[in-house]
Amino acid sequence: MSHALVWIRRDLRLADNPALRAALEAGHAPIFVYVHAPQEEGDWSPGAASRAWLGRSLLAFESRLVEHGASLVVLEAASDDALASLAARVGAVAVYWNRCYEPASIARDKQVKMRLRDEGLEARSFNGALLVEPWQVHTGEGGPYRVFTPFWRKASGLLADPARWTPPARLPALPDAISGHEHGPRAIEALGLGPRLDWDAGFWKRFEPGEAGAVELLDAFIEGAAGSYLEQRNLPDRAGTSRLSPHLHFGEIAPWRIVDALRRAGFPKGAQPQVDGYIRELGWREFSHHLLFHYPDTATGNLNPRFNDFDWSDAKEHAAALEAWQQGRTGVPIVDAGMRELWQTGWMHNRVRMIVASFLTKNLRLRWQHGARWFWDTLVDADLANNTQGWQWTAGTGADAAPYFRIFNPVTQAARFDTRGTYIRRWCPELADLPDKALYAPWEHEDERKLRAPSWPAQPVVDLKASREKALAAYQRTTASR
Repeated sequence: MSHALVWIRRDLRLADNPALRAALEAGHAPIFVYVHAPQEEGDWSPGAASRAWLGRSLLAFESRLVEHGASLVVLEAASDDALASLAARVGAVAVYWNRCYEPASIARDKQVKMRLRDEGLEARSFNGALLVEPWQVHTGEGGPYRVFTPFWRKASGLLADPARWTPPARLPALPDAISGHEHGPRAIEALGLGPRLDWDAGFWKRFEPGEAGAVELLDAFIEGAAGSYLEQRNLPDRAGTSRLSPHLHFGEIAPWRIVDALRRAGFPKGAQPQVDGYIRELGWREFSHHLLFHYPDTATGNLNPRFNDFDWSDAKEHAAALEAWQQGRTGVPIVDAGMRELWQTGWMHNRVRMIVASFLTKNLRLRWQHGARWFWDTLVDADLANNTQGWQWTAGTGADAAPYFRIFNPVTQAARFDTRGTYIRRWCPELADLPDKALYAPWEHEDERKLRAPSWPAQPVVDLKASREKALAAYQRTTASR
């Protein structure tokens, strides 16, 4: 039987894996290979939290392969060199992989495909990550969309229903040409992806990286929050969202399996709008990839050029405020709760992500890129497309963005969405004894703060009202100059 390499990247699953399926249907014995080459990600090599997740996800994938009689080959080299060399050594006739859509990955994959074909190998890539690929959706004029609603209306009409695919119970073992040190858990652990200190310990109390963890979370979501998603998704004190984002990023579950499972779940008619609301959120993920593909410079630059001349605060002069934001000690309870949740769990509730992003870009008036970089390093679901789109949306600089004059008030947001104060008290235990009336803005209740939360700052790092007015004034100067 001929061999085909199945190049594993962010598709760490066996079920619904188009590259694996293609290899088997072509009659090849698949050899699974992961090439560790973070330098090929350009300026966006995985951050610390992503590396920690990747290490565990690779181990989970290896364990799944072993259950099926196979194992994962692990190499460290330039991808084209590693794949060409391995193919020659094992006599492979083809290399299959599932596509990545970041600018650096696209450039790298083109180079790999050319190199492999020059070597006489069949080289094919597949869609293993998206419901609709970026080039499939275009306006009537043939261009990309910059507004979500018409994009999703068009994309929804293009959605195929890929059948769920289950791999065979047994997969071929590795050929003898693969040495023992090149595969298995030791080869993965040798990559050194985990942190030197166990600062990530809190991540794994909330998440289980790997295909099994993704399926378990999806089942829990369907049985629990999915039927009331629109009502619960904005409440950070409860499990009202799926928390599948890191599993989607690492390809531990296919998005179409999620959609299919939701549609097959048999929700009552009255709950269907709730489920559709969640599927629409998956649409935002698709929109983010659409934008990054068509506007690759937006990972670092404003999509809306108007903001290239915006009066942002000087980062050096406000370094202390930026550090306070990063460390969750701004003195604004909901902001600090969110940043501490991020640090301790590698994840943050989406409503709170918008609040902390608004605080950074509007109240502190620091460039959104500072926040995007911090999230990139600390989120286990750090995805370049989603991260870029989310930050540009909140900053008002991107496609379909929130108007710049929409400034989240962290006090009223907290009172509205953390009505019992459970979320703030969990992540800011210094405030646990404050009564609700003082919890959201302790600086307005000085006697209570001194008595029940003496370690909490007397004032936040910035005056919310004054900073809002300065942000609006800066916005008005920007619009007046155009």
